Amino acid sequence: MEHTQAEAARTAQPVPAGGAPGTRTVPGGLGGSAADAEKRRGVRRMKALATGLLLAVALVYALAKWAGAAGAGGWTGYVAAAAEAGMVGALADWFAVTALFKRPLGLPIPHTAIIPNKKDQLGQSLGDFVGENFLSGEVVRRRLRSVGVGARLGRWLAEPGNADRVTAELSTALRGALTVLRDSDVQAVVGEAITRRADATEIAPGIGALLEKVVAEGGHSRVVDLVCTRAHDWLVDHADSVLAAVSGGAPGWTPRFVDRKVGDRVYKELLRFVAEMRDMPDHPARGAVDRFLTDFAADLRSDPATREKVERLKSEVLGRGEVQDLIASAWGAVRAMIVAAAEDERSELRLRVRSALLSLGERLAADERMRNKVDGWLEGAAVYVVTTYQSEITALITDTVASWDATHTSRKIEAHIGRDLQFIRINGTVVGALAGLCIYAVSHVFG
Repeated sequence: MEHTQAEAARTAQPVPAGGAPGTRTVPGGLGGSAADAEKRRGVRRMKALATGLLLAVALVYALAKWAGAAGAGGWTGYVAAAAEAGMVGALADWFAVTALFKRPLGLPIPHTAIIPNKKDQLGQSLGDFVGENFLSGEVVRRRLRSVGVGARLGRWLAEPGNADRVTAELSTALRGALTVLRDSDVQAVVGEAITRRADATEIAPGIGALLEKVVAEGGHSRVVDLVCTRAHDWLVDHADSVLAAVSGGAPGWTPRFVDRKVGDRVYKELLRFVAEMRDMPDHPARGAVDRFLTDFAADLRSDPATREKVERLKSEVLGRGEVQDLIASAWGAVRAMIVAAAEDERSELRLRVRSALLSLGERLAADERMRNKVDGWLEGAAVYVVTTYQSEITALITDTVASWDATHTSRKIEAHIGRDLQFIRINGTVVGALAGLCIYAVSHVFG
């Protein structure tokens, strides 16, 4: 009926190398911890108590029978009947409790050693029970609705301390994610995405529409003003260069003084033209620029030849290594900026996230429609998960139980519930004795 000393020593054997202190690894993934060892000791104590009670009533029975045979009186019959029924109840309950975990006395009695023999079926039944009673869509939806997640979340986020905590956790998660990502991988993805997007989109019509709007609103005038101002300043600062260029392009047979006069005249006319174009908003040259830009914008939108040239130029520019390096290097700057903002508690990013969380909490606490909407989202997401992956979740239970070793599973379960089961043996002894006494008494009263 009891574990042998060898079994007890084997149960409490020391931890093997590589195991955690106070634990013992067993087949099937079950481990024996110090707490499990203490529970097994408690089970052994309760077994000894129940067995001792059985031996006590057996001794009482023997003494009562001896006293009755010696003529001690009629009371010995009552004591003997109570002790006899107590032994029967104790033995019956011992059989029932022992049959859960092993074969009583090692005998091949049918329907014994239930847990070792029915372990896989028990695991399947446990998985089915969890799936039907805990992972059904209606149960999950009803439970979440009774909890009121939206209202609780709103009240929690409305507290500044909680908003600070969430902001700090989000910042830590963001920094961790950026640290895990390899720059080379992200740069390659960003570069490929930008290039693919640009290749798939024709840019000429968009540029034409933008240019047409800029010209119509006069936005290009500032660019013309800037060009004219810079050109005038350059001519003033580099008069000798202009004169030398004009003189150098003159025929060799012309006199030098003629070349200088021609160069001086060209320089003055060029300087006057640029100055007038700079100072006169209605200068004819400005009108020519307006007409050119207007016509070019129209060609970008509707002329196939112009659009084809722009697309060819776009492909050539994007294909250059310098442009690809520039696109890829942009990630480094963005990453550094985000990391710096996430680490700085007073950064605009963290302040805005904190403000958004507080605002969300206040709205959830005050706006019932928003709370209902959030609750609906959470319920829908939870129901989708449990209904879609119900079989996978229950399979985790059944597969885990199936992987356990039958003998060690039985010992593990017995360590957790064995003490309570031994009380069944004790109660069976007591109740059996009382029942036997009552039956004996009633039979004597009614003859």
